[in-house]
Amino acid sequence: MSAPMISLQGLSGTTVFDQSPARAKSGGCASSSCGSSAKPHEMDSAVWEKIKDHPCFSEEAHHYFARMHVAVAPACNIQCNYCNRKYDCANESRPGVVSERLTPDQALRKVIGVANEVPQLSVLGIAGPGDACYDWKNTKATFQRVAKEIADIKLCISTNGLALPDRVAELAEMNVDHVTITINMVDPRIGAKIYPWIFYDNRRYTGVEAATILHERQMSGLEMLTARGILTKINSVMIPGVNDEHLIEVNKWVKERGAFLHNVMPLISDPAHGTHYGLSGQRGPKAMELKALQDRLEGGAKLMRHCRQCRADAVGLLGEDRGQEFTLDRLPDKVTYDASKRETYRAVVARERGDRLAAKSAALGMVKTAGSGKSLLVAVATKGGGRINEHFGHAKEFQVYEASPKGISFVGHRKVEQYCLGGRAEDKSLDGVISTLEGVDIVLCARIGNCPEDRLKEGGIRATEAYGYDYIETAIGALYAAEFGSEPLAATA
Repeated sequence: MSAPMISLQGLSGTTVFDQSPARAKSGGCASSSCGSSAKPHEMDSAVWEKIKDHPCFSEEAHHYFARMHVAVAPACNIQCNYCNRKYDCANESRPGVVSERLTPDQALRKVIGVANEVPQLSVLGIAGPGDACYDWKNTKATFQRVAKEIADIKLCISTNGLALPDRVAELAEMNVDHVTITINMVDPRIGAKIYPWIFYDNRRYTGVEAATILHERQMSGLEMLTARGILTKINSVMIPGVNDEHLIEVNKWVKERGAFLHNVMPLISDPAHGTHYGLSGQRGPKAMELKALQDRLEGGAKLMRHCRQCRADAVGLLGEDRGQEFTLDRLPDKVTYDASKRETYRAVVARERGDRLAAKSAALGMVKTAGSGKSLLVAVATKGGGRINEHFGHAKEFQVYEASPKGISFVGHRKVEQYCLGGRAEDKSLDGVISTLEGVDIVLCARIGNCPEDRLKEGGIRATEAYGYDYIETAIGALYAAEFGSEPLAATA
């Protein structure tokens, strides 16, 4: 009999893996390092070492590892029609938004405080709220301070690319080996519809001239990073009617220049945010429109589909934000780094990753031998750890997977308003959840009440708690086999 999986509840304060031995079982992997060595067979070992614990650059890692952003770079050198940087709105989850700006010294204090309490932490990023390469003095000082105290933390920046070519050499010297560049166009005529102005070389440019300069600098920066072996993720905002079709060309350009990942994100266009697009009525894409574009891009630059469009002060696993737990007024005046929790967490995760890899392999085999040419779209309620361990009514998002003869793949997530709060359920919220799950065939969750299950069924969506606490891929493999006539897997991992 396999040993029960070790719970990390006591370490993190956030349930990552369920504690129930009856449900959450180890697959028998005894090595504490098997997960770390279990790299994808097609990936270079050096690249795998860079991404295996990075939740943004590895879809698999995002089930286990957390990122934090420190808001030390408020200055920006371009204006985007989808951006309005606010510093005082804790309830908005979107790029450019922060509750408090930090000095490099304050950032160090916060990073140590988070690292001591969030053992999942593996990456420190600077994503503004302006531009990390433009506000370089603060960015560089923060990285230097943190690297001296926490040597194993990965350093990562996000930039619009305008000032990037001037910073590549220093990024390499500081061992920053992950850079995200937001590239929304390669045709300046389209860029002029997205960027009202840029500030470059001590003057302001507008229109096509501004977009041309930005485009040239972005391509130059990307090529320089590739030449130095620094991994790049390209963020592109999908703006219906503006650049949605054009992003196919963007994908080709960035692939040719060595981008590691291409992340196509939906425009966030709520008028309440005060952005130009929000106020002018420009809509964002529907979930199925985004998926359709991402599907068309398959075969080009490798796609990232697990992005959550994080705040510039986000803390925690992707899909959660614990930033308000670590505001400056909640931190001690003096903090000392204690590596013990992070070290223990990584040892547990290494075993869990190895077990999940074995379970995933078995599930993929079942799907591929099912003999069906059909696909199944499955929404999963999860707290992390690659397991179905969230109550339907408590979910704030659903991770969406597609099972087909090609295998089981993560295709995106759907953010929802939590349906059940304090034991009370809101019909209006449930209506929103059902609408957001458009196109999904089946919902998997740890628990679900009769009422929401019946309402989902009325909307053409099935839901089941039969696979609660199983590995996600194990459950989907069993579902697919049962759905299309093959002998199903057991219900537990």
